[in-house]
Amino acid sequence: MKRITIIFFLLAGLGFSAKAQELKIGHINTQEVIYLMSEMDTVRMRLQVIQTDLVETMQGMEDEYQTKYTEYNRKQATWTAAVKEAKEKEIQDLIARLQQFQQTAQQELAQQEQELSAPVYQKAQTAINKVAKELSLTYVFNTAAGAIIYLDESASVNLLPLVKKELGIPEEKVTPTQLPQQP
Repeated sequence: MKRITIIFFLLAGLGFSAKAQELKIGHINTQEVIYLMSEMDTVRMRLQVIQTDLVETMQGMEDEYQTKYTEYNRKQATWTAAVKEAKEKEIQDLIARLQQFQQTAQQELAQQEQELSAPVYQKAQTAINKVAKELSLTYVFNTAAGAIIYLDESASVNLLPLVKKELGIPEEKVTPTQLPQQP
């Protein structure tokens, strides 16, 4: 019985080492892929429009505050106590609205970015999955995550060129970090 157990473990060990030799590993920087996708250019433009609208609204509110505050400083000495109190309340309410709008605007911009970017991330993930499956890869590491402390690129397939091709991104399109350094 003891011999059968030893033989079983030896065979299992051989099977495991054979399986380990079949592992095929790839890597990709998903941030780079996302940056290069034309859909992300559209997302960035749409977010810029939203941000511009929010900034213009905020600027209008700030201008209104500045006008009321300047008027208050100029005329407060001539106002009755009731008028002065009403104007102070008006300025305080405007400050509260400004703060609330700023907070809401930041949340809205973040939400819009998430909603607009989600389909782009999904499309990139689908392309990565397809390429990895075509290459029969066992694992694909995301080098953008920063968790990989060593990567032997000769033993790992860089999926970036293949995913760019799958997504129809021109080969010559690169991220700013890939641009040649100027002397």
